[in-house]
Amino acid sequence: MTSPLAFLYVRRRRFPLAGAFFTPGNLTGAALLHALAALCADVSCWPARSQRRNSRSLARVLGILAILFDSLKEPFAPSPSSPFPPRFPPSAVLCLRELYIFVYRTKLLLEYCSQSSRLWLLMRSPQISGYFHDLSQELATLLEVLPVDDLRLAADVREQIELLRRQCRRSKLCLDPNEEDLRQKIHSFLGEFETMKAPDPVDLRNTFFDRLGIRDARACRMEIEFLEEQIFNQEEDLDPSIISGVIALTRYCRFSLFGFQEMEVARPFSDQGKISRKRLLSQGSSVSQGSGDFSLTIPKDFCCPISLDLMEDPVVVSTGQTYDRSSITQWIEDGHRTCPNSGQTLSNNRLIPNRALRSLISQWCAAYGIPHETPDGADASAESIVAACTSKAATEANRATARILVQQLSVGSQESKAVAARELRLLAKTGKQNRSFIAEAGAIPLLFRLFRSTNLMAQQNAVTAILNISIHDGNKSLIMEEEGCLRLIVNVLRHGLTGEARENAAATLFSLSAVHDFKKTIVDEEGAVVGLANLLMQGSQRGKKDAVMALFNLSTHPDTWSRMLDLGAVSALLEALKDEGVAEEALGALALLMRQPVVAQAVGSEDAAIASLLEMMRRGTPKRKENAVAALQEMCQRGGLPVRQKVARTPMLGGLIQTIVFTGTKRARRKAALLARMCQGCDSPAAMAYGNEWSPSRALARSSSSRGSSFRSGDASVSMSRAVRVPVL
Repeated sequence: MTSPLAFLYVRRRRFPLAGAFFTPGNLTGAALLHALAALCADVSCWPARSQRRNSRSLARVLGILAILFDSLKEPFAPSPSSPFPPRFPPSAVLCLRELYIFVYRTKLLLEYCSQSSRLWLLMRSPQISGYFHDLSQELATLLEVLPVDDLRLAADVREQIELLRRQCRRSKLCLDPNEEDLRQKIHSFLGEFETMKAPDPVDLRNTFFDRLGIRDARACRMEIEFLEEQIFNQEEDLDPSIISGVIALTRYCRFSLFGFQEMEVARPFSDQGKISRKRLLSQGSSVSQGSGDFSLTIPKDFCCPISLDLMEDPVVVSTGQTYDRSSITQWIEDGHRTCPNSGQTLSNNRLIPNRALRSLISQWCAAYGIPHETPDGADASAESIVAACTSKAATEANRATARILVQQLSVGSQESKAVAARELRLLAKTGKQNRSFIAEAGAIPLLFRLFRSTNLMAQQNAVTAILNISIHDGNKSLIMEEEGCLRLIVNVLRHGLTGEARENAAATLFSLSAVHDFKKTIVDEEGAVVGLANLLMQGSQRGKKDAVMALFNLSTHPDTWSRMLDLGAVSALLEALKDEGVAEEALGALALLMRQPVVAQAVGSEDAAIASLLEMMRRGTPKRKENAVAALQEMCQRGGLPVRQKVARTPMLGGLIQTIVFTGTKRARRKAALLARMCQGCDSPAAMAYGNEWSPSRALARSSSSRGSSFRSGDASVSMSRAVRVPVL
């Protein structure tokens, strides 16, 4: 069985013959001949996963060329670095250099065929056959201009070269009849799904198991991951909707043919046994723990070739090499225009996310308890790409797969239920239709049963599946109406077996709280607000983001304000102002909560809280400053005269208001002017700083006219991101 990593590397994202190639400048004389002979030997070792007829033909060609190179290098045995003898005319040297490029391109094509997935090669069979034909025509041209007469070859070698020249000249495009029949068979399966009819299981087994050699669940998973990469890369010439259909067909076969045999349900270490990523990387590529025999080595392919650290966001450059995004971005920004690994010139600066490798790194980190953050926004873009490529055949195949998975959730073993939950999680990751028919199949109550599971991954996958399903607006009410569902979500939020389960429970509450009628219900659920507040103060960066977004949503309902103060949400939001990653969202929630007088009075009574809001007005992004001045203005307006006087007496307030009035956003300037008017009635340093001649409304008018804009009545809403994070795994 091929290693799962085999699909991730070399140049599978590029057309195998794309790009410009050059013979290395340091190869001269006998060194070039030795390099040619070695390259031929290397290329002949690549096994063919498809295109067997073309591959065998190309192997014979390389065998003849190897004989040619061996016969030419014999005079150079004493000194490999010696120059070519006089019997080598310049035209022969040039041809040898071109032959080096030919053999190298041959190697790339055979690597492509060896390391790509079977289904991908099958669907692109005509194009790949064209690549083989192009190489044959290229060799025919090279042999036409090769000065055979001047090379003084042995008679038998010369005869083989002449025969090869004639064969290449007469070569035609060769399409394997068996592969063409298989390709049509796959299309016929997709056609059956389009008519809402499932293909015959016997026919499917014969095609996948016997003819394609896809014989177990792991092989199906590898095929799916490879094909998904091609959709995300969007660089090949095959219709993405066809690829999405083949992916859905393979996923259906994975369960209808091979059942729920599973080798990949990871059981990560407990939180107490976690190894921090910083500690792991600080000790090189190997870590030993305590005095025991446990030793952990980072797989070489998971490390960035530039930084040598575990990659957080692996991306692929135009040469096909993979690097960590931060490292290669810095490399390019420093003015480099070449690939650090290969030395080839970068044709463009586009960085393509290597999702399959990122997924493997995340799984490896989870298995060994190593924290690993997924880049924000990566999954949202991936979802939009996949959703745009969905075909009717893919939709119906996924629907049939969902029915199989839901049935397994109902009657399967505990291990099978864990697998089914994970697959539903992945299936619900993309596409409104997938989320809709998973719910229609009855998955929601069955997934909730796994919330109580003692299997770490079963619980985590069930929670994440519910999160993904909840993104579809039509499913939110189905989830909330399920008896006891909210209590189970909150229980995982507070006592989940893994950090990701707790984070995704918070994200689920954020998703559900998008419906106004559910906000008060969530706040009234015992432990919900407390759990979010604890996660905001003690969770990972991603967990804090999920928690603060959920609290913001809940704070938009007026009936929840007093309750959130009593349950500690306001204190947690004030504490979150110290965290750069969530300060902006926390300020937005505070600005809404301050509209309740009791909240404004409670916050206004704390000098530290006022100091934090003023500090947020002084530094940060324009949106952060806007939310800070809005929170302060609401606090002064609703908190009464004592709060207003306390704020007005702050020495730095006057300068901050003037700065924001002239440089802030439209809403920030309006809020700052309102705050200034309230402070003018107070005997304070801030009021004195304005002076008798200074009028907030006049300054505001000057600022507005200079910007060519005007203010409208009414309060603008706090701008917040509404996107729910959908995990990759």
